[in-house]
Amino acid sequence: MTIIAAILTFLVFLLDPAIAANQAQPFHLAPYKDELFAYQKILQSGYEGAYLRVEYDRPRDLYARDVEPGDRVDPKYISLDTQAVETDLVLEIGTRTIRYVGVGATEGNAKAIVLFIHGRGTDRFSGVNDWIHGGNFNRIKNLMMLNGGLYLSPSFPDFGRKGADTVAALLLHYAALSPGAPVFLACGSWGGKICWRLVDDADVGPRLAGVLFLDARMNSDFVKKAKRLDPDRRLPIHISNSQGDRLIGWRRQRRFFERVKAAVPDYPIRFVLFSAGTHGISLRMTDWRLVINWMVAVREEASQ
Repeated sequence: MTIIAAILTFLVFLLDPAIAANQAQPFHLAPYKDELFAYQKILQSGYEGAYLRVEYDRPRDLYARDVEPGDRVDPKYISLDTQAVETDLVLEIGTRTIRYVGVGATEGNAKAIVLFIHGRGTDRFSGVNDWIHGGNFNRIKNLMMLNGGLYLSPSFPDFGRKGADTVAALLLHYAALSPGAPVFLACGSWGGKICWRLVDDADVGPRLAGVLFLDARMNSDFVKKAKRLDPDRRLPIHISNSQGDRLIGWRRQRRFFERVKAAVPDYPIRFVLFSAGTHGISLRMTDWRLVINWMVAVREEASQ
């Protein structure tokens, strides 16, 4: 940069404090209905807070939260302002047609991107349903909208290579429209199969700022990879599940967490285990803002 260019840049910062503020502070999610979505009671903590066992109380967290249990949350948990920036979209890339729902900065220049990968028996609309899962999908939509971000929920053909390639194409498209924006994957149940493929993808993996595995299976091969990663290349991982999950189960996830911590004690991985609840409770109970802000902090610390 020349001396003249440096002076001009400095003058721009002086004339526009908002630009200076944006440059000085890393992206983070500001509070939104935190009092309603925060973990109510921590039953157990370990690994310096990286492991939490959180109380799930059905009368409080389901029956008192929903007006129609499992189908319609109390309206106080949601805001439908997101409808103004929510669109069912189609992206044509080569011979591939990708159908997805976008919320927020779909035209580009997003400050952050969260991409949700659904499980079996659902499609792109499950990840944007305002009323189910205790309003938690509505919360992530509002968090991204209010903080200049983008939330994506795609459909895809399968949970193998075709599905992973479809999600990868969508992710890379929007990453190119928002250079430098941190990208987070949220993987529900069987969608974890796609997420592990994307973690290992040469084009996608380096762009990821964090992955949330919500009631999803683990990939034991990752433990070996974690040992080889330089500190600034370690991908933040959040895992959550419930002790009542009979479909996926939680013990293998805990063993995966423990193995990673044994291999690399300072690896950025967290495990939240809810004390009860069936498969899918993580979609209701996970505190999006807490998890993503932790991942952002890890990313910022690693870059210093």
